[in-house]
Amino acid sequence: MKTLIAILCLTVSGVLNAAPRIEGLSDLRALERKVKAVVKDQTDATISLVSPKSGSSGSGVIVSADGLILTAAHVTAGSKEMTVIFPDGRQERARVLGANDTRDASMAQLIGAGPWPFAEIGNSDELVVGDFVVAMGHPKGFDPTRRPPVRFGRIMTRGEYGFITTDCTVVGGDSGGPLFDLEGRVVGIHSHIAKDRKINNHAGISGYVRSWDKMRKGDVWGRLGGIDRDEKRPVLGLVLSNENSVMSAVKVPEKSPAYAAGLRVGDEILKVADEIVDDPTEMRDVLIDLEPGDEVGVAVKRGEERKTFIVKLAALGDVYELYLR
Repeated sequence: MKTLIAILCLTVSGVLNAAPRIEGLSDLRALERKVKAVVKDQTDATISLVSPKSGSSGSGVIVSADGLILTAAHVTAGSKEMTVIFPDGRQERARVLGANDTRDASMAQLIGAGPWPFAEIGNSDELVVGDFVVAMGHPKGFDPTRRPPVRFGRIMTRGEYGFITTDCTVVGGDSGGPLFDLEGRVVGIHSHIAKDRKINNHAGISGYVRSWDKMRKGDVWGRLGGIDRDEKRPVLGLVLSNENSVMSAVKVPEKSPAYAAGLRVGDEILKVADEIVDDPTEMRDVLIDLEPGDEVGVAVKRGEERKTFIVKLAALGDVYELYLR
């Protein structure tokens, strides 16, 4: 940490106006104190995860006193149990719960009595480009000669489906580890690592929260690699247009679940599953936390009337041909 102020002096000049203002040495010192506090408070909750089956390792973070772990879906994929290694070398076992593969989000549960060290959950929806963040994890797997390395950086972009990018340098083994805001709250989980290691993707914690109950009870759905490749992803069964800030149905095939529920061409889509949606991307962001067969309310405006229909979601692959007719 002794070199942190010097590093900050080199980096803050490019921070956007959205980030905390750094106008002098006192601001740098205050920022350094915050980073030190995050590291001190959250190191014990930052764990290494090893698959007994494959021997592959990743990272995770404990987010409750009873031992609930958040990690990346590709870290736990194919495993029913993980070995948990704490920073002091102590080993425990965890049972793998559910996963939303499209969000690269997964949960596990420590086996045994707590209480366990844990970090609080933040809100990634409140992050803005330029915000300072702290990345932790176990790069290259657990190393008994060091504590979890600390990487400091900024939010660079906010992408689709709750993913965010930072310039925190993370490497193999960091996957599933936590991204903290300056209050020490978990705001992301390390997901895809860029080849140059300078810009990396993190699954925003708000996406985890939307899938929370289903993952905790053990559901697994979605597809690693993105929603566009997932033929099993849930859809309403209609084609949308988004012109002049109005999202409306331009095609509702007669054999689609949307048509069966009562939606028709020209309906303006207002809400899906009680979430306001302004464009198709926002709607898909809501649907990726659901599964085919789930029923959702769809609020529409039809002429001067407002109506709500209950649609039973279908898998894209099962209704795709309807779009082509």
